[in-house]
Amino acid sequence: MRVLLKLELDCTPDAAWRALHSPAVLREVVAPWLDFGSLEAGGLPTAWPEGRHRLQPRAFGRFPVGEEVIDLGYPGGLPDGVRMLRDSGGAISGPFALFDRWDHRMAVSALPGGRTLYRDRLIAHAGALDAVAWYPTWAFWQWRGRQLRRLAPTWAFDPPGTADAASAADASGRADAASAAHPAAAPNPAGTPVSPPARKGRPA
Repeated sequence: MRVLLKLELDCTPDAAWRALHSPAVLREVVAPWLDFGSLEAGGLPTAWPEGRHRLQPRAFGRFPVGEEVIDLGYPGGLPDGVRMLRDSGGAISGPFALFDRWDHRMAVSALPGGRTLYRDRLIAHAGALDAVAWYPTWAFWQWRGRQLRRLAPTWAFDPPGTADAASAADASGRADAASAAHPAAAPNPAGTPVSPPARKGRPA
């Protein structure tokens, strides 16, 4: 089966790219139908690095439903300005293990006005159950799209230590240095010359 999304998000591509790596954003996007907890030491990270990450999905945020792996990578050969994250993991046990293939790709690129074009493609295979699994999967993906649009404006904050925050600080530093090198001219302490008052004529 194939499920697609194409959305315009009210955030910058950098903010959207950070959000795709955020476990917190994942949990917000799938709520209230699902939640995820980490099965690894240390729990969920602030941002997922490339590689495999073991999770436990919980239906309605409460009921464990097996084990899942997110396997993140970065496909190459993309057009200029496009960034893509690929999850080629899948469920190991539980009801979602009916999918024997899982290829989820999420791409971001810039739109005018500082907005983001988000494209999402899921290719999954559930064997003889494909026809049964397609509609619930499609409906859940539409929910994801709605949540992504709703949450995108909240992703604009640049946390300390990110590339965006460093760039902003560098730009601010350059502006301060330029201001120090070329200070504005000080006002003339004498002020603007004032013309003497006109003489009054003598009375006739």
